[in-house]
Amino acid sequence: MSTPAPSFLQRLFGRRDPKEGLMPLYRAVVAEGRQPHWYRDGAVPDTLDGRFDMIVAILAQVLIRLEQQGGAQESVWLTELFVDDMDGQLRQEGIGDVVVGKHIGRMVSALGGRLAAYRAALAGEADLGEALRRNLYRGTEPAPEALAHVEGALRQRWMRLGSLSRDALLTGDMG
Repeated sequence: MSTPAPSFLQRLFGRRDPKEGLMPLYRAVVAEGRQPHWYRDGAVPDTLDGRFDMIVAILAQVLIRLEQQGGAQESVWLTELFVDDMDGQLRQEGIGDVVVGKHIGRMVSALGGRLAAYRAALAGEADLGEALRRNLYRGTEPAPEALAHVEGALRQRWMRLGSLSRDALLTGDMG
């Protein structure tokens, strides 16, 4: 007779660092943000800043959905994973300890601003295209078809995220 597999919550909370249980979701967010179509068809700048902005756009959607599903604590842990990853990326780029904190502060501030902008746009209270121009394209006017591609793909992702259970989302199944 075999022992039953632990539930997702047991796996999530049974570890010393509860953020470990969210690594599959964080990896899925990063993998989605690195998909070539964003940069090829959506004309998102294929730069460090552009990749950061694209990952943040996906992360914002996931954080908003988690909050809507009662996953406030998981949302905090996912944000902490993002901060840990960005810290590591900066150090890998050779940025010293003295300035890493300032860079991280700006990144967290950027995430907060984008969360507010995308939350309003996805709720129909603001224009998503405008939020993308400001935050993803950083004020540069993209070609209409590029903007339409990104906006359409993000809206599709948003709909898919809305159809997932909280447990499915927490395991990294982004639809």
